[in-house]
Amino acid sequence: MLRAPDLLPARRARRWRAVLLALAMVAPAAATAQTVGPSGLPLPRFVSLAGESINVRSGPSKSYPIRWVYTRLGLPVKIVEEFDAWRKIVDHEGDEGWIHGSLLSKRRTVVVTAELLELRRTPDPGARVLLKAERGVIGRLLDCDARWCFLDIAGRRGWAERSAIWGVLEDEMRE
Repeated sequence: MLRAPDLLPARRARRWRAVLLALAMVAPAAATAQTVGPSGLPLPRFVSLAGESINVRSGPSKSYPIRWVYTRLGLPVKIVEEFDAWRKIVDHEGDEGWIHGSLLSKRRTVVVTAELLELRRTPDPGARVLLKAERGVIGRLLDCDARWCFLDIAGRRGWAERSAIWGVLEDEMRE
């Protein structure tokens, strides 16, 4: 079958455009995907402090100096790097340091970052307020959707806007 010579380049150009378009659609998804650390768990990820007195070091071993000590059980931290049994963490104030993995808990918590958080009966800004919590209060994370998270604060369960808390990845959805 004979083809007109001017149609071949046009068809090839359409094919290349389709391939490039498909690659462009995949690239943003790959850029936002989490990486996997040496532990086999995703990075970054959130965990909480498992003790009431936890040393934060400047590097991943006991030979590094202690930079500060956390004294809040359950405070959420974000693991951003792993080395052996050590985890590099970032807290809600942006401070970074290294903590031994045995001092961290998989229990998910959040910290209130708004001046005043209103825990609501349903995920609706007009819903009844069940509890008001000040900045710095820690709650247990139970569920999240795109805009709201279901929390347990001091035994009271309700919905809070994601923008009022820290301890959940931006695109994270829980079930």
